[in-house]
Amino acid sequence: MSETTEGQQDRRSNPRLRIVFVEAYDVLEPFFDPANQWGGQSLEHLAYRALRERFPGLTGDDILTLLAAARRVFAGDGKPAP
Repeated sequence: MSETTEGQQDRRSNPRLRIVFVEAYDVLEPFFDPANQWGGQSLEHLAYRALRERFPGLTGDDILTLLAAARRVFAGDGKPAP
């Protein structure tokens, strides 16, 4: 594992998903936009399907991990950290 700038261990164990997340963010953005809700409900179930189509090589667990990460990003200010 690599060290972070403050001496803490990096807990991320799948660097491939870190790379894919940048591209997945663009796919997921419309599904997490509050203006695009349907009847007050998020479109997260459609986001899952969009990721499966865009990244067929990812497992279901990988897709769920990307969705969880996106949910945390969009719960903040909606912009990924640099």
